[in-house]
Amino acid sequence: MGTSIYPLPRSAGETIQSKLLYITHSRYENDWPSQPHIHPFVELFYVKDGSGSFLFEDEEYPIVKDDFVIVNAGISHTEISSPSAPLEYVTIGMEGQSFALEGKKDCMIFNCENSRKDLGFLLTAMLSEMEEKNRDYEVVCQNLLEILVIRLGRRMNFALEEAPRIQVNKECIKIKRYIDANYTQNITLDSLAEFSHLNKYYMAHAFTLHCGCSPIQYLCQARIKASKALLASTDYSITEVARYSGFSSQSYFAQSFLKSCGQTASAYRKSCKEKTV
Repeated sequence: MGTSIYPLPRSAGETIQSKLLYITHSRYENDWPSQPHIHPFVELFYVKDGSGSFLFEDEEYPIVKDDFVIVNAGISHTEISSPSAPLEYVTIGMEGQSFALEGKKDCMIFNCENSRKDLGFLLTAMLSEMEEKNRDYEVVCQNLLEILVIRLGRRMNFALEEAPRIQVNKECIKIKRYIDANYTQNITLDSLAEFSHLNKYYMAHAFTLHCGCSPIQYLCQARIKASKALLASTDYSITEVARYSGFSSQSYFAQSFLKSCGQTASAYRKSCKEKTV
């Protein structure tokens, strides 16, 4: 009898530090609107069948069966299915690490037709464990994720790195202070992203979670607050108040003020004078 022994070296590679968040299996049936969105974690996307395209930020790329998509955190993306060949796909969310892709890209598409058998087994096993929820299914799924990531690394020769920990709260506070000091200027999402050194879509999402409103909504609130002070303490015309508060036009100011305060700017000024008297 012949026996082959393969001892595992003590210096075996470290465990993958990524944590599995979820796994989903979806089939496009004309009932799901494709809306760009972002995640504060990595998402993996595997096309089981069908075809369509994948949208990264403002760029669109075709996808077909056995394509694998990697999307690092903070990247706006969505899938678009072909009407004639509906997409069927599996998505995986993982946090803790990001993919160091060639050219320092934040996303990648590559075909895994030659690895279909291995990938199919791993993904099917993960889905089955999640559905059945037998004892220690979380551990099994986590281990399957680690195998999947290692196999993908062999296929595309990329590395994993610790996910950048952006101090979101600190950055959001900086953005709020910037808006408070510069609300009269032409502030846009692009200029705020440049100021904060964050991805535009990720910055807007993080600000909304932290502050309860979008950066543009907060900007409008700051301008309304300034206009109320001018209406109460000066004799500037409504047009001048709008301009000095940072609004691009009197009509937009009037619409925004009415929506925010429940009355017109003129009515607000009148009520302030009556209170003073």
